[in-house]
Amino acid sequence: MSDVAPIQSRVARAAAWSGLSTIVLRLGGLVVGIVLARILTPEQFGVYAVALTVQGILMTVADLGLSADLIRSKEPEKIAPTVATLGLISGAVMTVITLTGSTALATILGSPEAAPAISVLGFTLLLAGATVVPFGMLQRRFQQRELFFVGVVDFVVSTVVTLTLVFLGFGVLGLAIGRVAAQVASSGMQFAFARVVPSYGIDRKAVVPVLAFGLPIAAANLLSWGLLNADNIILVRIAGATALGYYVLAFNISSWPMSALSQVVRSISLPYFSRTDAHKDGLATLTSIAWAGALPAGAVLAALSAPLIEVVYGAKWLPAAPVLAALGLYGGLRVVFDIFAGYLYARGRSRPVLWVQLLWLVVVVAGMIFATSAYGIVGAAWVHVAAAVVVILPAYLVVLQRAGVQVASILRAAVWPTIGALPATAAALLANLFITNALGALLVGGFAALAVYVITMWPWARRRLREYRRSGEGDAQ
Repeated sequence: MSDVAPIQSRVARAAAWSGLSTIVLRLGGLVVGIVLARILTPEQFGVYAVALTVQGILMTVADLGLSADLIRSKEPEKIAPTVATLGLISGAVMTVITLTGSTALATILGSPEAAPAISVLGFTLLLAGATVVPFGMLQRRFQQRELFFVGVVDFVVSTVVTLTLVFLGFGVLGLAIGRVAAQVASSGMQFAFARVVPSYGIDRKAVVPVLAFGLPIAAANLLSWGLLNADNIILVRIAGATALGYYVLAFNISSWPMSALSQVVRSISLPYFSRTDAHKDGLATLTSIAWAGALPAGAVLAALSAPLIEVVYGAKWLPAAPVLAALGLYGGLRVVFDIFAGYLYARGRSRPVLWVQLLWLVVVVAGMIFATSAYGIVGAAWVHVAAAVVVILPAYLVVLQRAGVQVASILRAAVWPTIGALPATAAALLANLFITNALGALLVGGFAALAVYVITMWPWARRRLREYRRSGEGDAQ
């Protein structure tokens, strides 16, 4: 009996728990974000975005790609002490750098007010480095149920501490302290659920292979974070913190459905593709399913951007609407790129991902500097779309083809979801065009798009479900 069937079953359960986690936590985050948007100003949002930019970039370095190597390793227990030691050292170094350089970093980024928040967030780097092993083990074992509870505790602690401090007048610093408090709680739970006792040591034979695989991933992740944050850095320098606040709000909204889908994809793709021989067929299937969810979500989000922002956040945030229109479309492609990267990591091809990310960063930065100066935050948003479609998608397809993947099968599988998204998007646009009331346009447009898409895609979804069941039955024999 093949071990693919049991893996498929575990993947399905893990995907279900990961999906539940992302839905629940994203909805909770949405509510908290609405409250904060009503309390904080766009400038305060921009200042916190600068602090998160620094933290996010350094966080990718602190990991060193170690968790990915642990997930795919055939002997995870053997390399775990080495991974734990390297992670702890890296996290500690990044924390020290952040604490000593927070003022300089904030000044370079054009927002000196962000320095205290950067210093506080620096402690999350140490916690991230210390939890590389338990997090990797939980991912490797498809323990998404446990990660769901970790996420719930993280959210509750963060929300309670953050809102309390913000109402007490801490402002941006309250958000940073809330994030540290939440990570302390979630880190302890990761060790408990993974049943990992901290164990440290360096196996000289393991160091080189671990770093050889992990460092390109860390570099690729760093470049990926650079892609997500280069616009923040450029915008705050050229347009100021207030414009960045509008942009960050739009980016956060565009990430609602996309981050949920990406989280599910990331949680299952690397362990799945690492441990099954059906990886090539599985890539086309997973890509088509993710695209079927990501494309209509992003397109409808773009079509209803103005009424959505007005209803949820208030009219003062409407300058973010045209930015959201572009970023909604970009978000759908990000989900697909996450799948491609996960597949290549699983097949041991981390270096090509690094080169794609480097190309991506260069194109986005060059385009962003020009577009932001000429067209402001809207131009910056459309740079992401253009770079993704014209440069990065073809680059990934070339890399996948060199890895032995039948690229034509991926493109064929994505055709019907692309066609199905068109009438759904049109329904949303018509509602926005003819209904002047923001709430009415949002409700009618959203439900109309959903109904049209379900009707259009039901035959396709039913065929996919039958194919998946037949595949599972065949593998079990």
